[in-house]
Amino acid sequence: MFSQMLQAGLDQFLFVFIFFIVGFVLALSMVIINFVLGPRIYGEKRMVPYESGMAPIRTAWMQFGASYYLFALIFLAFDVDVLYLFPVLTAYQKGTNIAQLVEFFIFLVLIGLALIYAWRKGVFKWK
Repeated sequence: MFSQMLQAGLDQFLFVFIFFIVGFVLALSMVIINFVLGPRIYGEKRMVPYESGMAPIRTAWMQFGASYYLFALIFLAFDVDVLYLFPVLTAYQKGTNIAQLVEFFIFLVLIGLALIYAWRKGVFKWK
């Protein structure tokens, strides 16, 4: 069976399958080890939120400002943009025409405009 897979060109997928199985087994073994060796403390102390080793001062339910969420969304948007830019730049190293280069710079200009818009709206100022 293994030789048939090699002949069919599926040997590359074999490594992906082995990687998937090893990751699944490691994750499952960590859950089982935690279940077997983990402490079983039930009661009032288990329901208290834990903040960096300090006793909580107030309740865990408090409101956050909208600027925090806007800042997080802008970070997420720019993070996705950077993930897009890496493969694009590696593809441009292999050669490109002028139309693709213009599209790339239009994309960069739109990212810059979004950053300027967020800056003018005061998203980056903590209040």
